Amino acid sequence: MKRFTAPLIATAAGAVMLLGTSPVLAHGAAAGGAIGGLTHPLLGLDHLFMLMAVGTAASLISARLLVWALAGAVLGAAIGLAGLNLPSAEVMAALSISAVAGLSLLASKAVRTADANGSISIRGAVVGAVVGSGVAIHAMLHGLEAPQEGNTLIWWSGALLSSALVCAGTCLLLKKLPPSLTKAAAITLIAIGGLLAIGQVGLLAG
Repeated sequence: MKRFTAPLIATAAGAVMLLGTSPVLAHGAAAGGAIGGLTHPLLGLDHLFMLMAVGTAASLISARLLVWALAGAVLGAAIGLAGLNLPSAEVMAALSISAVAGLSLLASKAVRTADANGSISIRGAVVGAVVGSGVAIHAMLHGLEAPQEGNTLIWWSGALLSSALVCAGTCLLLKKLPPSLTKAAAITLIAIGGLLAIGQVGLLAG
């Protein structure tokens, strides 16, 4: 795994540093319509990497985490649409990438989210809560950015579709790759989340 990890982290670090001052890291009003909804989760680096982190966690632990992610998305979107926000939400959004990716590494060997009856274990529920909370922060930012005109439902449908495709696509792709690559991807996402958080702190300080 080490031979994959170092190049991935170096490449990711370079990309984040090059894009660190790019508008794709800024959160603002989103373009309306179906295309605006489809592209919005993909145009913000923090949102895109969060979706990939969720897919990585689902690949390493259980696809049931996608359900937790959906629940977090609905809750966060409702909070954002209500106009509520958290202090330093952008920094928290970046750190949530590292949290989900890091927990997926720690839990991949120890946690089995479903028992023979299909119920969620206590440890599995903790992992699910972390995933759901991380997604909720990002969805809250989406809710604050979402257009408020008549095509809001179309916008949200597009955003949900693209988000689901990235999460599920990442999960399915990583399941086909060697476990060492999946773990290397998780380590890379931990580094990316940290770098994005540092960038957001810099923006706030500046």
